Amino acid sequence: MMRSITTLLFCAVLLTSCKSDKSNSTHKGQDKSLSIAEKIANAHGYENWKNVSEVQFTFKVDRDSVKGKGRNWVWQPKSDNITLTMGEEIITYKRSAMDSTHIAADRAFVNDKFWLFVPFQLVWDTSANVSDSKIALAPISQTDMQMITLSYPDDRGGYTPGDAYDIYFDDNYLIREWTFRKGNSPEPTLSTTFENYQDFKGIKIAIDHKRPDANWNLNFADVSVALE
Repeated sequence: MMRSITTLLFCAVLLTSCKSDKSNSTHKGQDKSLSIAEKIANAHGYENWKNVSEVQFTFKVDRDSVKGKGRNWVWQPKSDNITLTMGEEIITYKRSAMDSTHIAADRAFVNDKFWLFVPFQLVWDTSANVSDSKIALAPISQTDMQMITLSYPDDRGGYTPGDAYDIYFDDNYLIREWTFRKGNSPEPTLSTTFENYQDFKGIKIAIDHKRPDANWNLNFADVSVALE
């Protein structure tokens, strides 16, 4: 998805679908018959997604005292109509009928939407792989958490094939941290928190994603969810 922290913000993670893991993990409040992917998605309100008619959000990155201007998105998931506003520029397109002039905007959309809806990508991305869960040391808090790895195949990788994400979640299946590994490399490329969860019509979204080694916050503003 990125060759550096800077290019992360303008590259896209892939929007394929991921294979559900049939783990029998027994965290509280969850049906044992559900996969780990489904349990995490449901903990973030996935049951409400079927009623969503429109999502609006601004993706931005604040560094030190500099506030990012961001990209504002309006997404109508049932029709897959998308509008990007960035400064004075406005781009509108339909993902199922886009042409080459929309590729740059769509890469940005896939990236920004992936950060916003990571828990849902676990069930949307059925061509990716979700590992069994295990106890692992979270990279930022340095506490033991449950961890799964979401990995994308090299041959069906959308914009960025082969990437992997180690996802750390709590006993309520809420994601708390993750590590991105470009090209499934053994070394981490980027680790951030998932914090400041807010509820939007029953859908829980982590507004802030902070790095442990910098005054850096990838965050969302102007978030709204409209239901049918």
